[in-house]
Amino acid sequence: MFLPITPTNGRPRTRPLASMRSVKRRTKIIATIGPSCADESTMKAMVEAGMDVARLNLSHGVLEEHIERLGHLRRIADAVGRPVGVMADLPGPKVRLGSFQEPINLHINDEILLQPGDTAAEFSQAGRFIVGYESLLTDIYKGDRLAIGDGSIVLEVIDHAGDALQAKVLFGGAVQGRPGFHIPSDRLKLTTPTTEDLRLLDAMVEADIDMVALSFVRSAHDVRRIGLEPAPRGPLVVAKIETRAAVENLDGIIAEAGAVMVARGDLGTECSIQDLPHLQKSIIARCIALGRPAITATQMLESMISAPQPTRAEASDVANAVFDGTSAVMLSAETAIGRDPAHVVATMASIAHKADQEFDYERWGHQIRRDHLSERQAGDLAVTDTMTLATWQASQQIEPTAICCISRSGFTVRAIARFRPEAPILGFSPEDRTVRQLTMSWGAMPIKIDRIDDNLTTVHNVLELAKAQGHIRSGDIVAVLGGSTGSVAATDTLRMVRCP
Repeated sequence: MFLPITPTNGRPRTRPLASMRSVKRRTKIIATIGPSCADESTMKAMVEAGMDVARLNLSHGVLEEHIERLGHLRRIADAVGRPVGVMADLPGPKVRLGSFQEPINLHINDEILLQPGDTAAEFSQAGRFIVGYESLLTDIYKGDRLAIGDGSIVLEVIDHAGDALQAKVLFGGAVQGRPGFHIPSDRLKLTTPTTEDLRLLDAMVEADIDMVALSFVRSAHDVRRIGLEPAPRGPLVVAKIETRAAVENLDGIIAEAGAVMVARGDLGTECSIQDLPHLQKSIIARCIALGRPAITATQMLESMISAPQPTRAEASDVANAVFDGTSAVMLSAETAIGRDPAHVVATMASIAHKADQEFDYERWGHQIRRDHLSERQAGDLAVTDTMTLATWQASQQIEPTAICCISRSGFTVRAIARFRPEAPILGFSPEDRTVRQLTMSWGAMPIKIDRIDDNLTTVHNVLELAKAQGHIRSGDIVAVLGGSTGSVAATDTLRMVRCP
C-alpha cells in the first residue's frame, strides 16, 4: 500500500506506507522524576515506555536525592542499551507560599491577607497566607493580579492592610503543600540565576549533568550569567521562556542558549490566555529555525496524575505541539507524583508517534528555507546553513535510507533536524555528553563512536556501525554530513553514498 505525498511544487510522489510507519517516534519525551518514580524499577519502566530525557526538578527534594537519582538513571541507560539524557531544572527566583498544614478551598470573592515572611518557618492558614518575598508590600500595588500554583487560582490586590496586602479571590480552587506564587516579572526584583541556583549548578556539573534548565530568564544576559563552558564541555543550557520580557528578547536568548522551553504555566499568567497558543507556535518556530531544540511544557497530560487516560483536549494538545514543530514534550507532575508514571509516558509516546506520522514534513522544510535561510549568516554558520539546506534538498529527491551526521558538539544534528527530514537522523559523536544531549533533539538517534578521523575513514566507520546496529543495509543510499576534518568548526562536507 502506498501513501500519496504531494510536495509544495505540485509533483506527486509516493512512499510505502509501511516504511513510514516503521520509522521510530521523532518527537522526544521529557519526564520528571519524583516520589512516584524514585525507584530504579519504575525509572527503567519509564525508559522502556519511551522516556528520552529525565528531568530532575531541583525546586523540590534535596540535592543528595537528585544526585542519587542521576546515578540510577546512568545505570538504567547502560542496562537498557540506549542513551538517556538527564536535565537539572534550577529553582530560579521562585516565590512560594508558606506550607499549608491541610488543604484550603478558596472561593470567588473570598478575601485573604498576604503577609511577607519566612516560608520555611511560618505556615499559611485560612485567611492569611505567608509569601516568601520580603519586598511584597513595596513592589505590589492595588489592582495587581497575582496567581497561585499553575495559575488556576488568581487573586486581585484590593488594599494595603498594615503588615499585609488585602486580596480578593477572582478564580478559586484548592491550595495545599507549598505552592508557587506568581508575581508579575516586571515587578519582581529578583535576578536569575540566584545564589542558590549557582550552588546547585556547581554540584550538578560536578556530577556530570547533561542539561540545565534556567528559570525566569528575561534576557540574554541572564543566560550568560550562568557561566558554563559551551556544550559539550559543559551542560546544554535550556532557557525557560515564562516571562513577557523573555518573549520580547527571544532572539538574543536563543542565541545564548542551547535550547528553549515554552513554560506555559507562568507564561500563561504573564500574558493573555488567548495569546498563549500563538506565542507557543511562534517561539517554537523561531527556536527550531535557529537550530535549537524547543520543549513544550506544562499540563500536557495533567489529568493522568490520577486518571488512567488523558482527556481528549490533552491528547489534542500534545498532537498540536508536535504539529507546531516542537522537539520535545514534557511531563511534570504526571510522572513525579502521578499514579502510574510509566503508563503516562507510554500514552504520551503513542500520541506523539501518531502525530509524527501525520506531520507535514514537506511544508515545514520549505517554510524553514523561506523564513529563516533568507537571513544571511556569517562564517561557519553560513557554511552550515548551506550544507544542511543542500542535504535536505538532496534527501527530497534521492530519499536516502538515513542521514548520518558526524559531530562533536551535536550542532550538525540540530541544524539538519530543523528541516524535519523524513529520513531518520543518526547522530554520531565521540563525546559521551553530546550523545546524551542529542536525546532531546527531534528525530535524532544518538550513537557513540570512538573518534573522528579524516572524512573518508570516518564515513566508512559510521556506515559499518550503522549497518551493524541494523539502521541501514548493504545497497542503501545514505547521506553523510559532517566536517571535512575532526577539527573543523563548520559542517562543510556532504556525501551521498551507497552502503557497501
